[in-house]
Amino acid sequence: MIDAIPASILAMLALIALLACSTLGEEVRNPLSGDPKAAKAGEFEFRINCAFCHGLGARGGGRGPDLTRAHKRHGDTDGDLFQNISQGIPGTAMPANGTNGQGVGMTDDEVWQIIAYLRSVQVQAPAKPVGNSVHGKELFYGDANCSSCHMVEGKGGRLGPDLTSVGTARTVESLVESVRNPSQRLAWGLTESTKEFAQEYETVTVVTADGQQIKGVTLNEDQFSLQIMDTTERIHLFEKDKLRSIQKSRKSLMPPYDSTILSDRDLDDVIAYLLSVSAK
Repeated sequence: MIDAIPASILAMLALIALLACSTLGEEVRNPLSGDPKAAKAGEFEFRINCAFCHGLGARGGGRGPDLTRAHKRHGDTDGDLFQNISQGIPGTAMPANGTNGQGVGMTDDEVWQIIAYLRSVQVQAPAKPVGNSVHGKELFYGDANCSSCHMVEGKGGRLGPDLTSVGTARTVESLVESVRNPSQRLAWGLTESTKEFAQEYETVTVVTADGQQIKGVTLNEDQFSLQIMDTTERIHLFEKDKLRSIQKSRKSLMPPYDSTILSDRDLDDVIAYLLSVSAK
């Protein structure tokens, strides 16, 4: 009598078949496509497995991009989505299914349910930016002073997140909120550990043994040591037991840009510039 084939091997064979079809140019389609019950089940699975990074409603979060857009940076087809969820995306924060510390992972059917859900919330044509991207670039590197802390395409500061691909990761509404109320996302208490709007941007103030106070953002931390970047972008490594105090804050080093500092029109222009860079 032949023993039953383990589920893990069946899943691997299914993935190999999927990749083979993709290689041969056949478009792999979701077998649950158009099934409202599957989409509803997929929403539940998404909330459990994906929303922490991609946000509720799949509109983008601290770590993961907005998935409601028809065009996705790492592939748009059902097969692309299945592979990205199952295998993860190398070089990004996207883990393979079952390797994110949440147990054995999802079944193939559950992955297809998530894809059905994503199709149900997908927006075919995102709204065209209303701002002037050329003027936005001038503001970013000029009067708005964004580049003193943020980098775009290798140019700018390092104290805040790199914004080169932020247009694919965040909704326009989220970007506006990040400028008008930059402490809001940190106040949620997220504990991400990647380079995309990560915990490393948590504000920290230390007092050294000789009484020097240094303020900056957390880069790395373990039980015994703390590495921070100060407001002049100098990097410091401290042994915790040699510090007088360590004080952390969920208040961003970035000041709120209200309309008296950056008008709504100018903010539209800056966001239009960031979206134009992400679209390249």
